Amino acid sequence: MLNQRLFSRQRLFKNLSHLCRTLLAVTFIFSGVVKTVDPWGTALKVSEYLTIYGWDSLQEYVMPFSIWMCGAELMMGLMLLFKVRIRMVSIFAVCSMLIFTVITFLSATLLPVEDCGCFGEALKLTPWQTFLKNLALLPLALVVWWRYRRDRIFSFSKLELLCAAIFFSVAMGLGTYCYYHLPLIDFMPYKVGVNIREAILEEQNSQDEHVETVLVYRNLKNGRLREFSIDDKEWHDETKWEWVETRTESEQNVVRALISEFAVYNAYGDATELLLNTPGRLYLFCVARLDEIPAACQQKFDELSFRAAVLNQQVAVLTPDPLYERTSIHMGGLLVPCYNIDASTIKTMLRARNGVVVLDNGTITGKYNCMTMRLK
Repeated sequence: MLNQRLFSRQRLFKNLSHLCRTLLAVTFIFSGVVKTVDPWGTALKVSEYLTIYGWDSLQEYVMPFSIWMCGAELMMGLMLLFKVRIRMVSIFAVCSMLIFTVITFLSATLLPVEDCGCFGEALKLTPWQTFLKNLALLPLALVVWWRYRRDRIFSFSKLELLCAAIFFSVAMGLGTYCYYHLPLIDFMPYKVGVNIREAILEEQNSQDEHVETVLVYRNLKNGRLREFSIDDKEWHDETKWEWVETRTESEQNVVRALISEFAVYNAYGDATELLLNTPGRLYLFCVARLDEIPAACQQKFDELSFRAAVLNQQVAVLTPDPLYERTSIHMGGLLVPCYNIDASTIKTMLRARNGVVVLDNGTITGKYNCMTMRLK
């Protein structure tokens, strides 16, 4: 009788640990995939954390760390799902859940982080929701660790070594590919096929007329947060302000990129309608810094500008870099109109430092990272 009870308890715990392992694996895989396909977005979130914690000296390592972190999370999920070195992976899972539980608790209480970025742009959670999610996953990781605590840590079979190598290659390869190209899955509002002008009107009409859009920016000098209305122009200065979140009255504390924030300016004022109403094809050259365009990228811009002129197509340069009354820039021996755009908007529209967004009658028909863009 005693042996039957013991056997029943062992079987129950075995089934429980199997369920915990599966839930943990699925969560890690989903979280890893949605962030790995958008390494630029993950890097922006990591950069925000470094600024908050005063570790700006590590900013140059943000991108490789982001690719590694997301890839490691995806790899952990795959190893848990296929039972590859469970004890070793469960130790990493417990440690990572402890670390992120503490970080998200600080984000919900002491530090001004409105979106922890645990599921990238695919699923937005408030800091408290993220903390509770981590608090629920931590016991699952502990159960899995306890179930396999007597296994050897580094005793890999040949099949396990092969699986680990494949998982590592897939995870890191996916992140690296999306860094040099663009996200395989675009969770942002500026997807291919979206008509920006129509999307802006639809978004504005869907919002209640009494709901106010609030832009929250951090002062880069003193670190203080300040709220702006969408009509305010002061937040356009990226040398002074860093975007933190966009909030509306109806969705407090949930960050959501709004396509209605799309706005471009030149020395003469607002030029948004001018660009969005351009008939035919319009190439938008998105440039982070006008004086830091790589030579290979500059050559592609020049060639595309010249080709567009021959085909009677339009070209414009968008940059958050201050223009100081400059209205045009030389591209391919031609003068191309240049416009200012908010830094957060251009990062939302194109997940790359430099690249091209193609509009056909206001509809996005193509997006290209300059590093891998091939002219046809």
